[in-house]
Amino acid sequence: MNKFVTVTALAGVIALTSACTRIETGEVGVRVGFDKQVKEGELVPGSFNQTIVGEVLTFPVKDVQVDVKDMTPLASDNSTIADFDASVVYSVNPTSVAEIYTTKNRGFHAVTEDGDTLLMYNYIFQLTRNAAYKVARKYESLKMADNRADIENAIREEIVQNLNEEKLGASITISQVLVRQITPAKSIVDSANALVRAQNEQKQKEVEVKTAKLEAERIAALNANSGATKYMEATALVTLAEAVKDGKVNTIVVPYDFKGIVNVGK
Repeated sequence: MNKFVTVTALAGVIALTSACTRIETGEVGVRVGFDKQVKEGELVPGSFNQTIVGEVLTFPVKDVQVDVKDMTPLASDNSTIADFDASVVYSVNPTSVAEIYTTKNRGFHAVTEDGDTLLMYNYIFQLTRNAAYKVARKYESLKMADNRADIENAIREEIVQNLNEEKLGASITISQVLVRQITPAKSIVDSANALVRAQNEQKQKEVEVKTAKLEAERIAALNANSGATKYMEATALVTLAEAVKDGKVNTIVVPYDFKGIVNVGK
């Protein structure tokens, strides 16, 4: 008899254990009654909760990353960005899980392959997309990469503002925004490269013109000085001739192969 009671009790414990759900770290649970109504209050991590009557739903509340890829926003120069990718990391306040799940449209949430429900995932995805398109409109396409940090801050501020307007500022925290890819349209890149080449060619031409101008000025200066040189030579010859005429200059004829010493006295 005692053996039968022991086995029965053990079977009961096993049954109860198998009919319980344990809330893991980083999760929050909510109880759904047999009437399909969500009960108030959250089930905390580490707790065991029976599922004989009703069920227990669990939701990850730790950091969740939302990747928004292949966006093509319009820049301030009216060019379309070929590829704009961003990631947002958000978390849900554990004390807001039950309220969010019961009051918000189920389409705002996403279900993973493992069956976990990511609260407000789709909502954050759409907010991020809208914010990226709005912020990108303030920057020229070729200057976006240099202003990546400012763009990230602006997108985050835009998302937070929308959350506050929807009274979700205390329920959802945006911890990080990362712009992972900014690729301008090929036509814009080609135009920029062509402009750089044209500017370099223009600078080269300016150098050539300047060099030619300096050379022309040098030649003009030489030509201007040639007349003065000839005048000085003629004046020297006249002075020498007058000195010879007055006997002030002794003329000495020296053979071309003379190697001796000429002694000139007064």
